[in-house]
Amino acid sequence: MKFKVAIFPLLVASVIMGCSKSIEYSEQFKKETSGKYLYNPDELILVYYEDNKLRLNWKGGDIEPVTLEMNEFFIPDMYKKFRFVQHPETNERYLSAILEDDEDKITYDYLKVADSYKTPSQYLAEGDFEKALAGYMKIKKQDSTSSYINEWDFNRTGYKHLRKKEYDKAIGVFELNVKLHPNSDNVYDSLADAYLTSGDSLQAYHNYKVALEINPRNKRAERFLNIYSPKED
Repeated sequence: MKFKVAIFPLLVASVIMGCSKSIEYSEQFKKETSGKYLYNPDELILVYYEDNKLRLNWKGGDIEPVTLEMNEFFIPDMYKKFRFVQHPETNERYLSAILEDDEDKITYDYLKVADSYKTPSQYLAEGDFEKALAGYMKIKKQDSTSSYINEWDFNRTGYKHLRKKEYDKAIGVFELNVKLHPNSDNVYDSLADAYLTSGDSLQAYHNYKVALEINPRNKRAERFLNIYSPKED
């Protein structure tokens, strides 16, 4: 029974993929639908056309959807049918998932954004920490527990840079983490570690001090503060 349940979606997908149509898209349609769509607060779906064929780039992979009609296509990777829609009040465009139990219902799922739009993680990868922080703070305001602002993910990224001796990048990531998670001793500890490794003992001292104030059981911060005395101006 479990085997039948598991195999059924594959059979359905195979049937749908075998029904792909050759569509002659107008230039106007391609212009209106090409571009970036916000899949989630930190991921994009890129829609484009190649040799008059609809294509998508999602999660780093190029996808050729199964075209069913002019404005209806199936994405095997998501196991969903989609269409492009425009909101009647805002005129904003969306990539809309077609509901299996109500195909006539219009949903506004993935907002089309400007071609210049970048996600916080894209800004972070480019080293634009100010814009990355602005994006992540917006996510935090909407959901303070969002996985896209996970403290430990930023910590790992910072230490990757630190191991490569990319000190400015490491410090930039750790400073961003401090601003996102100001009540965590770990973020100050990591920032202090980056400053110390880069040769800035004074900044290391200041951040270890904050780490110890937040968590008096932070042994690394305590050890450093016991042996280092900052020079007075």
